[in-house]
Amino acid sequence: MFHQLLSQYITKRKLSYFDFWLVGAVCILCVFGIICIGSATHINLGESASTFYSQIIWFIMGLFIMVFVAFFVNYEAVSRFCIPIYIINIALLVAVLLFGHEVNNATRWLRFGPISIQPSEFAKLIMVFCLAKYIDKKRELINNISVLFSICVITFLPVYLIQRQPSLSVSLVIVAIMLIMLFVAGLSYKIIISVAAGATAAIGIVVWDILNEPHIFVDKILYNHHITRIQTFFYPDTSSDTYYQTLKSINAIGSGQVSGKGLYNGTLNQLSYLPEPHNDFIFSVIGEEFGFIGCTLVLALLLFIIFRCVLIAMDTDDDFSRLIVIGIAGMFAFQTFVNTGVATGILPNTGMSLPFVSYGGSSMWTNMAAVGLVMNISMKRSKSLFEGV
Repeated sequence: MFHQLLSQYITKRKLSYFDFWLVGAVCILCVFGIICIGSATHINLGESASTFYSQIIWFIMGLFIMVFVAFFVNYEAVSRFCIPIYIINIALLVAVLLFGHEVNNATRWLRFGPISIQPSEFAKLIMVFCLAKYIDKKRELINNISVLFSICVITFLPVYLIQRQPSLSVSLVIVAIMLIMLFVAGLSYKIIISVAAGATAAIGIVVWDILNEPHIFVDKILYNHHITRIQTFFYPDTSSDTYYQTLKSINAIGSGQVSGKGLYNGTLNQLSYLPEPHNDFIFSVIGEEFGFIGCTLVLALLLFIIFRCVLIAMDTDDDFSRLIVIGIAGMFAFQTFVNTGVATGILPNTGMSLPFVSYGGSSMWTNMAAVGLVMNISMKRSKSLFEGV
C-alpha cells in the first residue's frame, strides 16, 4: 500500500526532471557548514559537541522536508489557503512577543519543551508564497497605487512584528523579497525610479540623524544598538565592542590568505576571539581556516544555487510559480550578500545567517523547504533546461 502511494507521487517522469545539480550543491554546502560549525564550537578541543550534532540532525530532517515538499506537496492547491496561512504566520509572530524565549536581549524563539523554533525564519518563506499569490492575482493592476499600498501593508505587518523582537536582518530580508518580486512582476520603471529617489533621500536623512546628536526622530524608530552599529560603520572605533566584532572578523578572514590555516587551525577561531562563529560570523571561520579558496568555493556554490533558481524561474510557464522561485532566489541572494558583507566590514554589523552553512534548525528547515518548493516547480517544466548538462 505504501509502495503504491509512493509510486503515485514519485514517478519516473518526475525523477527524470529532478535537478540533482541543485540538490548536490545544497548538500555540499550543508555538510561543509557542519564541518565549520564543529570547528567554530571547538569539538576538536573537547568542548561540547551538542551544537555540532544538532546541526547534523537539522540537516537530516531538512532533507526529509525538502523531499516531502518536492514530491508530495501540491503547492497550487495549498495556495487556495494563503489567507489562513498568512494569519497563522501573524499569530506565531504575535505569540513570540507574548510568550517568546529571550536570548541575548532578543525574543525570537518559541519553546516547546527542549525544542525552540524561530517563527521569523518560517515567515520568510511564508511571505514568498503569500506575496507570490497576491501579486499574481493582481498582476494586471500591479502599477495601481491602491494595489501597491495593499502589498506594502501585507508585507509590513509581519515586518513590524519581527522588528519588535527585534530582528532587523529578517525584516530586511522580507522587504527585499517584496521589492524583487514586484520588479519581476512588471512594476513600472517610473514607479521604480520615483521610489528609489524617495528611498535614497529618506535613507540619507535617517543616516544624517543617526550621525548627529541629539537625534530628531531616528531614536523613535530604531533600537539603540542599531543606531550604534550604523555610527560605528561610518566612524570605526577600535575601542567599541560593536566594531571589535567586525575587526576580529576581518582579521580572521585576512589571516587565512589564499589557502587558509587548515581545519581546526584558525587561531582567532580556536582562541574564541570571533563573535558568534557558528552562526552570524561563520564566513570568518571559513576565511581563516580555508582561505580565499574556501570563501570563493562557498560563494560559488551559493551563486550556483541562486543562478539555478533563476534559470528555473525563466523556464517556468505560469507567473505564480515564477514569482515563488524568484522570491526564493532573492531570499538566498540577499542573505548571502548581507552575511558576507557584515563579515568583511562592507556593511554595518547585523545578525544574518549564511544559507545552508550557519547553525540553526529553523533556518535550515526553511531553506530546505524552499529548495523543495523550487524542485517541485522545476519538475513541472519541460526537460529542456537540463539537456546537455
